[in-house]
Amino acid sequence: MIQLKNIHKSFGTLEVLKGVDLTIPERQITAIVGPSGAGKTTLLQIAGTLLRPDRGEVLYDGAEVSGLGDRRLSAFRNREIGFVFQFHRLLPEFTALENVALPARIGGEKSAKANRRAMELLGRLGLADRASHKPAQLSGGECQRVAVARALINSPKVVLADEPTGSLDSRNRNEIQALFSRLCAELGQTFVIVTHDPSLASIAHTTVTLADGAVIGVESLNYDAPSGVVISEEADEVPEADSQQ
Repeated sequence: MIQLKNIHKSFGTLEVLKGVDLTIPERQITAIVGPSGAGKTTLLQIAGTLLRPDRGEVLYDGAEVSGLGDRRLSAFRNREIGFVFQFHRLLPEFTALENVALPARIGGEKSAKANRRAMELLGRLGLADRASHKPAQLSGGECQRVAVARALINSPKVVLADEPTGSLDSRNRNEIQALFSRLCAELGQTFVIVTHDPSLASIAHTTVTLADGAVIGVESLNYDAPSGVVISEEADEVPEADSQQ
């Protein structure tokens, strides 16, 4: 389980996050939504240990990780967290197979084993016949699926996705959306997705709404209720603040 406790973050005089508390359920999809400038990406980066909070705690299975030294934190991130970005960020000189295997190689895995795992993931994502292709030879949707495979290579505790369908056309958006749902269902993979896309947010088990650097609502599927019934939980008040980034 991942917990964010009383997370504060400022950039200069701009207070972006104002005491955010959030628990990420395991083996589920959590969507983080809200207007531009609400602090969504900053929160995702703190959850992924790419940024350190000014105050507050980031806990993985009860262990606080944001205070780790840079080398230990980098190793933890490589082992426990996968990332998918709006733009795939594949290395252009590497093949799809090499891009997917790279985090495993960085983590110390032998080349043959890393390549076998990468090929297995590319096959699962319908890209086995594209393994030797470089990003310039792939479509936008294929590149993003390669990026998803790369995020999964080390069997991470969580995959954090920042606007993963934002640069895709409607067909490829639908494919990525279906892929996340399938990976969660088949592999029990935990996802946290920042998105402006209502369709992508609709696949989430839990939807967290941010505004002005604070959580103003949490909506979770009620598994004890009939299908489609949800429970909504609204924050008591929304703090007044200037626009956040």
